[in-house]
Amino acid sequence: MAKVLNKAIISSKRFAINVVTYKEGHRVLEHNDPMGSGRYFKFNVVLKKPQRGGQFCAEKVIFNLFNRIYFFRPDKYMHSVSKIEKGERKLLSIALYL
Repeated sequence: MAKVLNKAIISSKRFAINVVTYKEGHRVLEHNDPMGSGRYFKFNVVLKKPQRGGQFCAEKVIFNLFNRIYFFRPDKYMHSVSKIEKGERKLLSIALYL
């Protein structure tokens, strides 16, 4: 599977901002991100869509704008990204741990 490039912009115990690049051939299998205690929220903005593939899918999202901006609970709901068949997928990911 293709390597994921994860560039941390800000990282603290409760808040993180990353730019994540998924290369052609990569996929994210269905999973959730258990946190133990507290609540985990993610606000992902797709900066660059691949030419083919790389679709985000989640059991439930709080909101989805234009299939480019997602706000969801990765600790509570299963989510995945289909295989990137052509190009790359780049996103700005903002995580909040409450």
